[in-house]
Order: sequence, then structure tokens, then C-alpha cells
Amino acid sequence: MKGSLILGLLLQNLVESCDATKKFGRISSTEYILTPKQIEDFHENGCCTIPDVLTEEEVHEIEVVFDRFLNREIRVPGKDFCDMSKPFDTAFEDYSIVNCMLPTKYYPSLENNIYEKLAACIARQLYPTLDMTKDYDQLLNKRKGKTDACFALHQDLGYWPSPQVLGEDVTNTCTFSLAVDDSLEENGCLQYLPKSQKSKIVRSHEPVSGSRDEGHALSVKLTEEERQSLKLAPASRGSVTIHDEYVIHGSSGNRSKDKERRTYVVAFRPKVVVDAERKIGFTHSHNDVVNWDTFNDIIKKQQEE
Repeated sequence: MKGSLILGLLLQNLVESCDATKKFGRISSTEYILTPKQIEDFHENGCCTIPDVLTEEEVHEIEVVFDRFLNREIRVPGKDFCDMSKPFDTAFEDYSIVNCMLPTKYYPSLENNIYEKLAACIARQLYPTLDMTKDYDQLLNKRKGKTDACFALHQDLGYWPSPQVLGEDVTNTCTFSLAVDDSLEENGCLQYLPKSQKSKIVRSHEPVSGSRDEGHALSVKLTEEERQSLKLAPASRGSVTIHDEYVIHGSSGNRSKDKERRTYVVAFRPKVVVDAERKIGFTHSHNDVVNWDTFNDIIKKQQEE
């Protein structure tokens, strides 16, 4: 018995010693170190998948709170709880993509959770010369069997005030999507157009529901050749995908009859950019009174000057 105890302690010390010498991956409770290849993939292709960022226990702890939002036990006011694929006035029972904006605003206990800490660690590696800070968070769920739960192809910058409006040339963003469920082609995993971020051009976007007052979702048109070049980004539970602000991405509906696709999004931008957003009243809340014409007027005025 005593010998078994000693052997167990030796094995534990060996495991801890091996973890301490790990160069990449999850090296501590709050640190995940990317490989040079993962960093290169993000900057070269606009999107990458990072495996096993959270443990099963950590995902489950987040999942418990996530489901409290989904069943509306934690209340989220107005348009910050909506369907991302349909008009704002869609009845809850008819939702296909349940969307909850800014969960840590409405449930502060979720703030600074282990996912946020690890994502912040990774964001600093992707942009080591910038003061990357959390910009916003979001919970998404593609309900089972909802083949219309399509997230229209878009660029994130199509939704946000432009660099010209913000007065900041460098707006680099890395947006993390944690797979709370296995994210597969069947249940509508993320897809993206590799290298589409390279041009640093925001294409023309059109509202999916007629206008931005009727529904939040925007879409961008692709050529047939571009559609054929779209690449899937599956992720197992506890893994994350990370994408750039200019890369064209979206996802198809959920064909699975027994699998949801719950995704926890958190985005990081340079602190000066986040400060500039807040200065003009932009918080990523769908309840913000955003006058896009005013933003366009700001651009015109700057151009005239």
C-alpha cells in the first residue's frame, strides 16, 4: 500500500514536471501558447482553429450559465435577445439562431471567466505590439433541426463603425468562438473564405431582413468561384476558432435532429479602438441607438477636411 502511494506521487510529480516544460498548448490554468504555425494560419488565412483550449470541466461550468440564458432564466432586454437569422419581431418559439448579446453585462458573475482569460492570453500573442482588450461577448445557439439557421456570409467590419469614423487606422480584431458543442458541418460550423482579409477592403453589405431596424443580420455577395473556395472550420467541444475582422465568413443551417450548436463568442481589439467606439456610443448592443447615416456623415466631413 505504501509502495503504491509512493509510486502515485512519483507519477504525479512526473506529469507536473512535463506540464511545466510544455512549450505550446495549455501550459497553465490561464495560459495557452500558440505554435508559430497557428499564428501564421491566422494572419495568412484570416481564420484558424485551436484545439482543446478548455477542459471538459471548464466547458461544463460555462455551459450551465449558457443554458440559463437560453431558457431565459437570466433575462436579457430588448433586441439583445433575438434571432440572428430573422427579423427582431420573431416570436421566441420560432427562433432558429438564438442570440444573446453582451452576456457579461447582464450576468456580471460570468465576467473574467477562464475562457476570457485564455482568449486574452492568445490575443496578445496574435497582436503582441497592441494593447488588446475585450470589446464584446455574445452567446449563439443553432437549434436542433433548424436548416434555416444560417448565418449569412459577412465581414465583421460590415457591422461596425469604420476605421474612418473611429479615427483609428489600426483596428485589428481577433474574434474567438468557443465550441460548447462539437461544431461540425452537419450542425452548421463556421465557414470562411481563406485570405479574403488580405485586401483590407469592406465589401458592400445588405440587410437580410430588409433594413437594419427590422433585423440585425447583414450579408455580402460572393462570386461562384469564391463560394467554391469556402473552407469549413469544425471545432470539437472545448476548442476555439479565431477569425479576423475582414475575413468573409458565415455558416449554414443545422441539419442535425439531435445536436445543437452552442457557441460562445468573445472579441478583442486594441484598447484605443474600443475607447473610440464607446466615445461615439457604440457598445455592440443591439439596443444602441445607432445612426448609421451620422457615421457616414462623419466620413464625408473627414474627407472634406
